[in-house]
Amino acid sequence: MAFSEFRPLNEKSLVEYIKSVPSLSSKLGSNLDELTIKEVGDGNLNFVFIVIGSSGSFVIKQALPYIRCIGESWPMTKERAYFEAIALKEEGRWCPDHVPEVYHFDRTMSLIGMRYLEPPHIILRKGLIAGVEYPLLAEHISDFISKTIFYTSLLYRTTTEHKSAVAEFCGNVELCRLTEQVVFSDPYKVSEYNHWTSPHLDLDAEAVRNDNALKAEIAELKSKFCERSQALIHGDLHTGSVMVTRESTQVIDPEFAFYGPIGFDVGAFLGNLILAYFAQDGHADAENDRKKYKEWILRTIEDTWNLFQKKFIALWDKLKDGPGEAYLPAIYNNPELQQLVQNKYFEELFHDSLGFGAAKMIRRIVGVAHVEDFESIADASKRASCERRALELAKLLLKERRKFQNIAEIVSAVRKVQ
Repeated sequence: MAFSEFRPLNEKSLVEYIKSVPSLSSKLGSNLDELTIKEVGDGNLNFVFIVIGSSGSFVIKQALPYIRCIGESWPMTKERAYFEAIALKEEGRWCPDHVPEVYHFDRTMSLIGMRYLEPPHIILRKGLIAGVEYPLLAEHISDFISKTIFYTSLLYRTTTEHKSAVAEFCGNVELCRLTEQVVFSDPYKVSEYNHWTSPHLDLDAEAVRNDNALKAEIAELKSKFCERSQALIHGDLHTGSVMVTRESTQVIDPEFAFYGPIGFDVGAFLGNLILAYFAQDGHADAENDRKKYKEWILRTIEDTWNLFQKKFIALWDKLKDGPGEAYLPAIYNNPELQQLVQNKYFEELFHDSLGFGAAKMIRRIVGVAHVEDFESIADASKRASCERRALELAKLLLKERRKFQNIAEIVSAVRKVQ
């Protein structure tokens, strides 16, 4: 261990740290005094350093004791780094092709050393803003979600194993409480942290705060988020938590991970794709009206859900006689019953995903932390128009999600919003 107590690192002190940790220094080559180090953390919470040596590279991520984008006035536990490290390892166990390998974890320093996803990897959100198509995205992300969710659920695990894992991740309470606040509470009341494109969306934000039906639905979803420990979920699976090339998809930043409702991850990803769809008109220009790209996003939304469902059920069918204790083979012992419980399971999961996805969309428009998809639209009037359409769809999905039966109906609903 390089340091006996926590201190935030900078480019200079990080070199000292690396020299004292063999699992890191051994990856960089012999001359550790000529490392290239760049701080690239553009998120809300942490320091992120890219470290490149003569014969290797990695990323160092250090959690701070406060929310970086706000400052020391909003304290935040450094222990989130521990939960991110063990989540990365667990996700990597079940889906190593789409999770960066962890090389080192230091609990005292709240620090993780992991694989550097070298260029041309970029944050998916930036690729969506640029109008880049990723032909394998739906295939890869459905792999990640189906495997990490199935293998950490009671469909695969015993209740004893499951309760032990749930108990471990219950310690990530501060990050869960942050989600409870910014997703399920703040957008529906007056909060000092809320902001929106003003004055254009002033009435829209007020309408959210005054919508009783919306508040009744968000209360139900908050209850599920807090009480339902279905599987290990990433907890923040938006398009800023995925790095991509045309051939590679890597899921990063699971510091919000805990055992929660499966639909939260699925909905977060789909909801952020819908935000990207509505943002496209703000990025269109005379050379590219983005219409073809919007169609690609809609296909990706549909393919992601359909592939996820197909792969998840395939795992369920393959391992129905395995150790999982949700549906004991002695009881659920015929194909008709298996089909019945799977249909019921996915009907609820689909509606949960729509609700959680809608909640994530709303918070990105009238809550504390917005998305670059919209924020990078310089013309405020144009930006507000895009945001308003996304907000109207989100409110519809949240309040009427049980009326939708399949993902094709969701795509149709997206198209209808003017």
